[in-house]
Amino acid sequence: MAITLSESAADHVRNFIAKRGKGLGIRLGVKTSGCSGMAYKLEFVDVASDEDMTFESHGVTVFTDAKSLAYLDGTELDYTKEGLNEGFKFNNPNVKNECGCGESFNV
Repeated sequence: MAITLSESAADHVRNFIAKRGKGLGIRLGVKTSGCSGMAYKLEFVDVASDEDMTFESHGVTVFTDAKSLAYLDGTELDYTKEGLNEGFKFNNPNVKNECGCGESFNV
């Protein structure tokens, strides 16, 4: 079981943490939301929880909970720039369908 970051995503996260001046890493999770059923949650982690599962990828610690990991196992978080748009892209092998806007998914 693992969640990984691409090198460009890890660079982006490290730069953001440096600008914030604090942070242990990022938390990736899922929540019930959107037109397809589930949506990704991404936030900075300043304090770890005893229930956290952690993964190290390109020098960045990724935190998640056991419930979310069931939906995220094997996911790679990438950071892409396409024209004027840039942002994180979730390469999740568990996804069966995504909504048209790309904000939600189901497994």
